[in-house]
Amino acid sequence: MVGNIIENNMVTISGKVISNLEFSHEVYGEGFYNFILEVPRLSESNDRIPVTISERLISKEQIKIGQLVEIEGQFRSYNSYNSEGNKLVLTVFAREINFIDDEKKIKNPNQIFLNGFICKKPVYRTTPFGREITDILLAVNRPYNKSDYIPCIAWGRNARYSEGLSTGDNIKIWGRIQSRTYQKKYDTGEVVEKVAYEVSISKMEVVKTAQEGFLREKDCDTEN
Repeated sequence: MVGNIIENNMVTISGKVISNLEFSHEVYGEGFYNFILEVPRLSESNDRIPVTISERLISKEQIKIGQLVEIEGQFRSYNSYNSEGNKLVLTVFAREINFIDDEKKIKNPNQIFLNGFICKKPVYRTTPFGREITDILLAVNRPYNKSDYIPCIAWGRNARYSEGLSTGDNIKIWGRIQSRTYQKKYDTGEVVEKVAYEVSISKMEVVKTAQEGFLREKDCDTEN
């Protein structure tokens, strides 16, 4: 995992590049590009995770479809405003990239650690197959008074436990980033397939409760 950079938000993902580089934005003359990384699951299916990378880390020619890479960085969010309203966009922001020459060298391809604050009351539910799930929105602070807002899902015993957590509680979570396709139906009757991203929690720990005064006013302000 990434060390000594932003210790409350650390991601390592490995897999195959499945899209060409697309220009995203520029900050103070530094260009950033997006691509999709196909990350294997133990179940032999894959997650397709968006990555944002600086032109200072790679040349455009280095990122090709089919290339195997390992990305270390953070899971970030930003608000996108369009005709449909405000949308939370999620991406892995690359801090380091390593090229892999053999798929067999990919070990633990999808790991994330977050230390943040619960922004909404966790929502407990069960699936049609009886699986227990709790939805959590986590605010993770980063420099310059900004925060990332990360949707997370707890399962089973963790779902039952996190149902009792409150807005403002400071928790640590470990897990993996997953992609999920769903269909959205518009008023016109048009049905569009979309992709959602979230963190599937494998382990969690409460650091401080909201009553212990660990919540900043900024921590649950999603208009960042």
